[in-house]
Amino acid sequence: MAEKTPAAELPIEEHVKVVHSRLLREKPAPYVPKGEDDPEVVTIRPGAAKRAMFSGEDIVEIDLPVGSRVIYPKAPIRGLPDPDEAIRHALMHPEKMNPLPHYLKPGMKVTICIDDISLPLPPMERPDMRERILHIVLEYLDNAGVTDVHLIVATAFHRRMTDGEIRRMVGPEIFKRFHPDRLYNHDAENKEGMKWLGHAEKGEAVEINRRAAESDLIIYVNINFVPMNGGHKSVATGLAGYKTLREHHDPEVIANCNSYMDPDGSELARSNKRVGSFIEARIPIFHIESALNNRMFKGPLQFLSKNEDDFNAVEKRAMTALKQSLKRMTPDIKRKIFQRVYAPYEPIAVYAGQVDSVHDRILRASRRQYTVRIRGQADVLIMGIPFVSPYSVNSILNPLLVQVMALGYLYHLYEGGVPLLRDGGTLILFHPCRDEFDPKHHPSYIEFFHRILPEGTDSLTLQKKYEREFATNPDYIKMYREGNAYHGVHPFYMWYWGETGRRKVGQVIAVGAEDKHVPERMGWQNATTFEAALEMAKKSVGPNPNIVMLHQPPVVVARLV
Repeated sequence: MAEKTPAAELPIEEHVKVVHSRLLREKPAPYVPKGEDDPEVVTIRPGAAKRAMFSGEDIVEIDLPVGSRVIYPKAPIRGLPDPDEAIRHALMHPEKMNPLPHYLKPGMKVTICIDDISLPLPPMERPDMRERILHIVLEYLDNAGVTDVHLIVATAFHRRMTDGEIRRMVGPEIFKRFHPDRLYNHDAENKEGMKWLGHAEKGEAVEINRRAAESDLIIYVNINFVPMNGGHKSVATGLAGYKTLREHHDPEVIANCNSYMDPDGSELARSNKRVGSFIEARIPIFHIESALNNRMFKGPLQFLSKNEDDFNAVEKRAMTALKQSLKRMTPDIKRKIFQRVYAPYEPIAVYAGQVDSVHDRILRASRRQYTVRIRGQADVLIMGIPFVSPYSVNSILNPLLVQVMALGYLYHLYEGGVPLLRDGGTLILFHPCRDEFDPKHHPSYIEFFHRILPEGTDSLTLQKKYEREFATNPDYIKMYREGNAYHGVHPFYMWYWGETGRRKVGQVIAVGAEDKHVPERMGWQNATTFEAALEMAKKSVGPNPNIVMLHQPPVVVARLV
């Protein structure tokens, strides 16, 4: 019998087939409710260890009542054995489109759009998946003789990435070749740089980046995480300006958001799809999405993802030492330390082609990594708000970002249409809630929190009275265009994202707030200890509540069964 050729010695096309066959074998099966919790759901027994969670840049430990449940993240899925070959296979075997080279010819205008620094969290170790994809895409473009190529960071109203952040994301070789003339941030306030395309199916205004709109081909490079991005949101939001963003960044649209895991589960997603499909019908879009595992910690910090009952003696001492070390540091020093710790994420899937088909495949891959099944909704949900969010990378997690993490993003991390916390339930969160802002990145947040929010928390009222004032403020526009500030209207969007939580959660209790007025201004209650918070919760939800704690990060997506 002839010996099999080792995979490493196969010709490149044959090696690609090997990688692809593995991806097909690992296609995630649909979830079938079995009426029982997944193994990642741990029920607290008598004598159980304390549970640890992040509270900003600190770690706190609490004793949970017997019978409470803790949802732990799944173990990281093994990364693709050869990410570069998986990328090549995706480009040559796309979803519902021809291979990428089919669309390339000399003299054409190509715009490559790239997700910004918002995700993944924390930023991943180099090479960033976007760098890997860009190198291979540019290789195909070079081979086809395409020279009119621009790379645009699709920031929408996010802050401009710094040169150093862009260099780290795309790699020094691509940065040197294209920056600054052909590699730059999207500028949604550059009137000459935006192009009006018309109205989508239900009347949404569609205006996007002119360079992209006038291209023969848009190639979008996405790095999907959790997922909170990708699909039609990539172009419809990332390349848009205020005329388009205000269509779906609206309190009523956002308040009807059901879940991030269902691409058609909310009016927000449907609006993005209508706008994105409108653009896709006029400009060819070759979409590339990748999914990552949840390998957030490595080396001596790996124990932070474990069940505390399973800690060995070394890990117990490490936890004690870590807590004590953090207590001795100032918040600024702790932030700087955490900002230098990059996550060893690995790609677990990459697909290319038609937007909807690609996004569907990536969602299925993400479910395999992030979704944990649990029986029954919680009366009391406990979560720690960690030191980072999509909008505080290399910055400060200010009060408005704590709010959107709790009532916007973490609240919505469920699938199947049923949130983990029942309507009217109590949310207990841990964060120091300091009245602290980054004036370089979040200048309009400061005015929103101190001038606007004291008038009330209702999103519709705030939108009608103040949104346009902030959206058109010339000082905020200048800081957005020339500095590294989020757009003036951005804090409104962050407040709107918490609207579902404000409407459905009966009570929010912040534990450990250093500035008591911060939770109070957001309509929350204060508690000094977890025990005090739980007693407050019982007065609202009853004396024997179903208590669930989210043990994250890494992120967990709940599915009720």
